[in-house]
Amino acid sequence: MQALDIRPCTLDARCENLRAEVRGFLAEALKDFPPAERAKSWNGADEAFSRKLGARGWLGMTWPRRFGGHERSALERYVVLEELLAAGAPVNAHWIAERQSGPLLIRFSPDNLAARICPGIARGETYMAIGMSEPDVGSDLAAVRTRADKVPGGWRVNGQKIWTTGAQRAHYMVTLLRTAPRDDGNRHAGLSQFLVDLAAPGITIRPILNMLGEHDYNEVFLEDVFVPDDQVIGQLGDGWKQVGAELALERSGPERYLSSTQLYLEMLDAASPGDSHQAISLGRVAARYAALRQMSLGVAGMISRSESPAIAATLVKDQGALLEQSLPDLAHDLFGGMRQTGSPLDQAVRYVTQTAPSFSLRGGTREILRGIIARGLGLR
Repeated sequence: MQALDIRPCTLDARCENLRAEVRGFLAEALKDFPPAERAKSWNGADEAFSRKLGARGWLGMTWPRRFGGHERSALERYVVLEELLAAGAPVNAHWIAERQSGPLLIRFSPDNLAARICPGIARGETYMAIGMSEPDVGSDLAAVRTRADKVPGGWRVNGQKIWTTGAQRAHYMVTLLRTAPRDDGNRHAGLSQFLVDLAAPGITIRPILNMLGEHDYNEVFLEDVFVPDDQVIGQLGDGWKQVGAELALERSGPERYLSSTQLYLEMLDAASPGDSHQAISLGRVAARYAALRQMSLGVAGMISRSESPAIAATLVKDQGALLEQSLPDLAHDLFGGMRQTGSPLDQAVRYVTQTAPSFSLRGGTREILRGIIARGLGLR
């Protein structure tokens, strides 16, 4: 069995000074932000708030200045993310674009798309969606059927994408398309990535409401959508490799274990000082948070050293989802008969109970992630 080395990582004084600055900003910016909204964590969206972060230089922090970035360290960016998540800030409008779409364009289309698109992302003004999943494909991403056929000056796209978070507000969708017939000898061949303008003729976006009636997810239908040649990302046929790099970014952040933070904070506030059962149970959660934070910091350290975090990030994502999904049950166990209807704790419990099932689906299902971990450790 191969070893997985997630080395300890410490934050220097510059990072901690930045943390104090971010906390001060959030204390003022979110002073009237209710607990029920904070419980949404990074699913909450506020475009004005995203623009405020961009104005302070807290988006695109690690990117080169020529792409609108600020050339700060991956660890400084980690501190900003950690504080935003801990505060339950409404970051979803820019989240996908800043987390993975911008870095993808910088890596694979630096002289074309990155120069055009990334400065807007860094200002908190340009938003992105991910066009990977399709109906009837499930977790078999290599089986996508949405096609791009060559036409003069570009490509004609037809098909459907599903579970496209934030497509209703996004300007573009980074889309995995089939550009060559499927090869049973190499299932990953013939796939390419395109930047699709969601305002283009032929695109229809339909909402998929979650159990709370909220509009997070969408179906995106593409009917004879024209995509210019200069909106091909990277090289034709390299889509599978590029998606792998994108998913490593998607799974590597602290959001993979901090989605239910507000519920934990409300439990701490509601706990009785003399109740040993509550103290022990909540203390165990604190220990799990501490371990996951050290693992997540280790992933941030790998990124800062330009190492591949793919397997380590997948492990953090898997274990983080387990923690997050356990908190509603713990809240019911500790406070179920004592919870006041409409209280901050009650609101947080109700929200997280209904959203937690999705935590082991987004960013890759638990089964897929564990297969990746097993292969990475040489177990299969």
